[in-house]
Amino acid sequence: MRERPGPTALLDHILGAEVASKLERRIERRVRNSGLLESKSLEAFEWNFQPSLDKALVMELARLDFVRRREDLVITGKSGTGKSHLLKAFGLRACEQGVRVKYARCVDLLDDLHAALADGTYAKRLKAWARPELLIIDDVGLGQLKKQGDEPTAAHTLYNLIDRRHTRASTAVTSNIKLSDWGRYLGDTTLTAAILDRLAMNAIRIDIDGPSYRQHVAQERASRQMRKPTKRKRSKTA
Repeated sequence: MRERPGPTALLDHILGAEVASKLERRIERRVRNSGLLESKSLEAFEWNFQPSLDKALVMELARLDFVRRREDLVITGKSGTGKSHLLKAFGLRACEQGVRVKYARCVDLLDDLHAALADGTYAKRLKAWARPELLIIDDVGLGQLKKQGDEPTAAHTLYNLIDRRHTRASTAVTSNIKLSDWGRYLGDTTLTAAILDRLAMNAIRIDIDGPSYRQHVAQERASRQMRKPTKRKRSKTA
């Protein structure tokens, strides 16, 4: 009322606020449905702690052109080097851009598909995991993979998923172990070679050769605690 905007300016303000609100709700829904339990951003990444990491390449990947080209991405390195942080940041940006995203730790994804074998929903769940435009499989090499009786190996289950997505959608993976150790971890070297042929050997590769940021934080915290002055108890006098 004070500024007395014209009808067009007033309508633009009202509709603009409504559009912004709807867009924010859509992004929140995509993040919730993606399985991303925590929001990580590239702005919060400690670049100085990993000087060997090519920041320019990471920022280029954050444009998500590799997703639109249906290329894959494999990031390897020791635990704590920021692999998961980067992929979660990519996942968040994908949600903001309207890209369908699904995130899971490798062990949880395989557990879900193995459970589907027991309840008869394997085909349905495999189709659901194969559908997203960007599938993030985190922490290959961490966690105990379950297998009972005549159940297929983890390699067989993962192969079925990767083969379905190959050249059709983008898959991003982090691994805490060398690619040469995947066969032992997944339980079948032949099928693992087929997975790597479809995934890692034709993917954008990043290896983070650096220290663990979590260990650094823990050491800093321990150092601060050691530097804190201790209060001496006053002795009682008779």
